[in-house]
Amino acid sequence: MKLDEGLRLRLQFLCRVVQKEAHYLQETDARLFADALSAKSLEAITQDPLLAERLDAFVSRFGRLQDTLADKFLPTLLDALAEPKASAIDNLDRAEKLGWLESTDDWLEMRKLRNQMVHEYIEDLVILSNALKVGHEFVHTLVDTAGRFVVQAQRRIAISLN
Repeated sequence: MKLDEGLRLRLQFLCRVVQKEAHYLQETDARLFADALSAKSLEAITQDPLLAERLDAFVSRFGRLQDTLADKFLPTLLDALAEPKASAIDNLDRAEKLGWLESTDDWLEMRKLRNQMVHEYIEDLVILSNALKVGHEFVHTLVDTAGRFVVQAQRRIAISLN
């Protein structure tokens, strides 16, 4: 089945964007977690603009990659494969069944975590520190998921060009 030109171009664009977002998240993750991160070390945020920028970059890039994958790439990929699109949770469940996503439950946990990182760091550095550590553990999951989405999109694009 031939892909609509607009859909093919959208998939190619999303592949490029997601690969860049995953790369930037990994870079920021490596810099932020190069030293042990704790509530105590986060107290320096008010005097250390570099730490503040790394923290903001990590939270932003973590959330951006997650949003791009779930809200943009997944529906577009399902459309390209003539799979039914539904609510975000149903799309995530479908992606899990197709083997593109390890766990919908983990994805929902990452979403809550992202919200916690965004909204809690002004008030409670212990909560923020814990959320950042869990976010750090999920970076691999996000990057792997991005890779699986890209592979599926590239396969679909290649098939449509033949």
